[in-house]
Amino acid sequence: MSTDLQNPPEQNMTALVTGILNDAQELFRQQANMLRAEVKEDFRKTKEAAVPLAIGLWLGALGSILLGITLALLLAETGLTLWACFAIVGVAFAAVGGGLVYAGKKKFASFNPLPDESAEALKENLEWIAKPK
Repeated sequence: MSTDLQNPPEQNMTALVTGILNDAQELFRQQANMLRAEVKEDFRKTKEAAVPLAIGLWLGALGSILLGITLALLLAETGLTLWACFAIVGVAFAAVGGGLVYAGKKKFASFNPLPDESAEALKENLEWIAKPK
């Protein structure tokens, strides 16, 4: 009596380990590609945001200079010497600028601009490949 069911070919241990390693390498490649794509996309978005930001900063700096001169000349109308008026306005602008730089630095330190999920998954896979259990 014959049966239609065939026994599947036995796979030896080497073939299984090779298959697992090939799968791990493919996963590593996919995650590296995903990380590369995320970094590329973040860089593209940063470039797009940098142009109007740079122009805005330049125009803001120019406006601040003109405003500072205007304020100093306005203070000179009160009877103070011109150098004292410019010093007062300069110190005020420096204090406000320093406060804004400090606040921006503190805010920037509160987050990581790198793609965390992909980098962490890639790191885990590298550890797994290097030290399989």
